[in-house]
Amino acid sequence: MAIFTHITVGTNDLERARAFYDQVLSALAYQRVADSETAAIWGESAPEFFVLKPADGQPASVGNGVTVSFAAPSRAAVDEFHKRALAAGGQDAGAPGPRSFAPNAYATYARDLDGHKIVAVCLQPA
Repeated sequence: MAIFTHITVGTNDLERARAFYDQVLSALAYQRVADSETAAIWGESAPEFFVLKPADGQPASVGNGVTVSFAAPSRAAVDEFHKRALAAGGQDAGAPGPRSFAPNAYATYARDLDGHKIVAVCLQPA
């Protein structure tokens, strides 16, 4: 059983967030699986990653120390995730490359349009 049912981040511009994550997450073979007036949801086939306007009506803000990590099927997918994130207006937060947090870890970090830190990680050997 997975430890999480889903992860949620806030946005101040849902349409821009939809365009950003449609492009970036498609590099990892994830797709948008649901939409509402206040949220967009991605996953493989079930809702796993939510981007939404905060329910309290206050502006969305970034969690200091929070990182959302997406599983990547290959190192090439990690590279493509980073490339698409930057092309879609995201900011570099760590170029693709080996990481020491797990054997065979290869990852890249970016910040989305609202400043949330996102990462794509492949744990397969080169």
